[in-house]
Amino acid sequence: MTVGLRENSPWIRRFHPAPQAPARLVCFPHAGGSATYYFPLSASLAPAADVLAVQYPGRQDRRSEPCVEDIETLADLITAELLPWSDVPLTLFGHSMGAMVAFEVARRLERAGTAPTALFASGRRAPSRVRDESAHTADDDRLVADLTGLNGTASAVLRDPEILRMILPAVRSDYRAAETYRYRPGPPLTAPVFALLGDDDPYVTLDEARAWREHTTGPFALRAFPGGHFYLDEQAAAVLGALRGHLAEVSPVH
Repeated sequence: MTVGLRENSPWIRRFHPAPQAPARLVCFPHAGGSATYYFPLSASLAPAADVLAVQYPGRQDRRSEPCVEDIETLADLITAELLPWSDVPLTLFGHSMGAMVAFEVARRLERAGTAPTALFASGRRAPSRVRDESAHTADDDRLVADLTGLNGTASAVLRDPEILRMILPAVRSDYRAAETYRYRPGPPLTAPVFALLGDDDPYVTLDEARAWREHTTGPFALRAFPGGHFYLDEQAAAVLGALRGHLAEVSPVH
């Protein structure tokens, strides 16, 4: 039974509450992203799943709070918020930086005896695969060019200087967290891992995504979709289908 649910937690957004659903899907945003990115997904899955979207500090209504620039610290804080929601199975979905945060949260949940039903790792190489990246040290123009190239932020937003001033600090901090993250060896997950990516993503190759297999003793599957880093915007129906298929197999915990 859930104890002390924090409905007003600044970390959790529950756009379409589905308390009778047999499972909860927890969604982790990409670098610079916010919980509202997952509003359409939440609307599509409710009431079959109770969708929770994580809101990192430093954006939207948490803009006045300092960003967390370390993936493991972020995972510690989020895990503490999620444990009270584990009265029914938790499935984790993270995109890009969010996949790394979700992975570290999954490790912590398993250590706490609350293994997730699965980790969906989207648009990110496996934790054990490292690239030499330094976008977080670049000037604002390069960061804007990087965001534009990813096609993950509306072009109108990138042309608005006022909005740019608001979002760039969070983007830079998240890039720092993602680019300085280094996997600490430990026991692999027991939860299944499903790696998803766009077949034209410059930030993750098939081999880098396939290496997620090393991080679980459970089932593993790799699926490539047409598209780039934000393939899931264009392939929303297919991604939703994959999530629905998994969630339909999840049984309530008694």
